[in-house]
Amino acid sequence: MFRIILAALTFISAISTTVAAQSDLTMEEAVAIALSAGDPSVRQYEEKSLALEDRAIADTQLPDPKVKLSATNFPVDTFRFGQEPMTQAQVSLQQAFPRGKTLHYRGERREAEAEAQRALQKLQETQIAFDTKTTWLELYYWRGAQGKVSESRQAVHELSDIARSIFSTGRRSAQDVLRADLELTVLDDRLVEIDRQIDINRANLARLIGPDESLRPLAANLPSHSKLRDRAALREQLVRHPSIDAIDSEIDARKSDINIARQQYKPGFTFNGGYGVRGGSRPDFATVGVTFDVPIFTGKKQDRNVSAARRDRSSVEMKRKARLLELDRQLAGAYADQARLEQRITLYEKSVLARASETTQATLTAYQNDLSDFAELVRARLAELDTELTLLRLRVNRAQTMARLDYLAGENNE
Repeated sequence: MFRIILAALTFISAISTTVAAQSDLTMEEAVAIALSAGDPSVRQYEEKSLALEDRAIADTQLPDPKVKLSATNFPVDTFRFGQEPMTQAQVSLQQAFPRGKTLHYRGERREAEAEAQRALQKLQETQIAFDTKTTWLELYYWRGAQGKVSESRQAVHELSDIARSIFSTGRRSAQDVLRADLELTVLDDRLVEIDRQIDINRANLARLIGPDESLRPLAANLPSHSKLRDRAALREQLVRHPSIDAIDSEIDARKSDINIARQQYKPGFTFNGGYGVRGGSRPDFATVGVTFDVPIFTGKKQDRNVSAARRDRSSVEMKRKARLLELDRQLAGAYADQARLEQRITLYEKSVLARASETTQATLTAYQNDLSDFAELVRARLAELDTELTLLRLRVNRAQTMARLDYLAGENNE
């Protein structure tokens, strides 16, 4: 008895797990899965930033000291250490000190480069969220289109039955039956194309959230249509977009390059210390010295390096301005799309869809009363299908435009 109960509980648990695994996949859940998947395109920036942080520490350290061991002035006739008074066994130590605050600014440059990589990581996460949203929405459209075309095919099949019935009475020619068969074949072809698009978009979604998750059925409804963002506020927010943050960090790195170039006007020092051991009772020798650069002829070296570093910074600043202009252009385009999409959706919901349905019903009644031909009836039904598909596409495009605005705001909506 106990085994039976245990088996029943195991079976129920397995069913529950299967049901849970097959729960509807919402767009928000798909985004959360994609962002938590540890995508290599995100992790590469994380690893690069950590590498640059390590280099920031390494680049601020002094060069390794150099030790020199030597034997000097050995007599070549006997090679006896104590024969000549100048024979020595020497050990010397040398330590270089780079010019000015070069080490400090090298560390600053690496830190700025690491910050740029972190911003690029954030940008990639934002891009993944955007790609996941648009792919989910595209798959939603094609699944919806599949249902609507299948319903339309069933309706045309029923019209075909009507045509066959009327043909059997001798009131119509076989042309109506042939036309119905043709339209059914065309709709079958549309379904094949829809299946192709579903497969493509499901594969794209699988790249983002994994094959198992991509096989889950999609939620029945589109995400709730949130209120449109204030354009002026979003435009001000563009300066905090991850792509701009990355460029700002790049500008900071170029500023450090300028400071490093300026340090080259200062001398760099190398300190030397040595000790020479002599044989017998002779006194040992000690040596202390310093070597330093004398940056006198700076016109074609230091001056040029500073000028080049400034131009590099100016180039990145122009890159920042160009990126802001591009983001602003995308923002203007998204708002224009959103406004026109809202107008078209309202028009279709309030007028076009209802009129298409009324036209189909009126044409069917006219056909049944020999007041219209079959071709007109089929055109009316297919026009209604196209209207339904257009409205679905408009709603999906509106949701994709909202996703684009989220991207421009630098948001992931986790």
